[in-house]
Amino acid sequence: MRFTTIFFDLDDTLYPSSTGLWNALKERMNLYMRDRMGIPEEDIPVLREQYFKMYGTTLRGLQARHNVDAQDFLAFVHDVPLKDYLTPDPIQRRVIASLPTRNLIFTNADVHHARRVLAALELDDLFEIIVDVNEMSPYCKPMPESFAIAQELANEPDPRKCVMIDDLPRTTRAALEAGMASILYGTDEPTADASGAFKNWNDLPILLGD
Repeated sequence: MRFTTIFFDLDDTLYPSSTGLWNALKERMNLYMRDRMGIPEEDIPVLREQYFKMYGTTLRGLQARHNVDAQDFLAFVHDVPLKDYLTPDPIQRRVIASLPTRNLIFTNADVHHARRVLAALELDDLFEIIVDVNEMSPYCKPMPESFAIAQELANEPDPRKCVMIDDLPRTTRAALEAGMASILYGTDEPTADASGAFKNWNDLPILLGD
């Protein structure tokens, strides 16, 4: 294998979107904007979509436009009972544990949420480093600067030796533009936005070998 380093996204990548966890987190974002910030409920969906497109995440948009406290926002949004949503997958664990690469989490969430998710999935011993939204500040995925920061923290200066695994095509496309390989999780359909795609974790080593 020519790769030394794999960056794994967290939410909706290390667990499938069908768990409903990401929807619960989005609802917490909506509640924060309504109850803590006083934004009219009917305006929230449009604002969130605008911020997601313009700033990469809802949080970065709220910071830029409303001077929101990032740590207060993150603590509120991630205050959900993970055990109600997440179940360890022994196949996923076996596959990731078998990889001869350095494996890192690269997420727009914060390190506290990442550690809770990894613990709930029983994967917390398989990742050396968590590159979180605070490490990337003031950037976030899919900004080019975030990939440069992730490479620096991984101590891998050559993007050709890196792989990004993510559920969002805009992130896998950004990884390609940064010189990395990328794999889109959640579909088997070929796409120009990634080097490969998979739904079954057993297929990951085959893709990495190719």
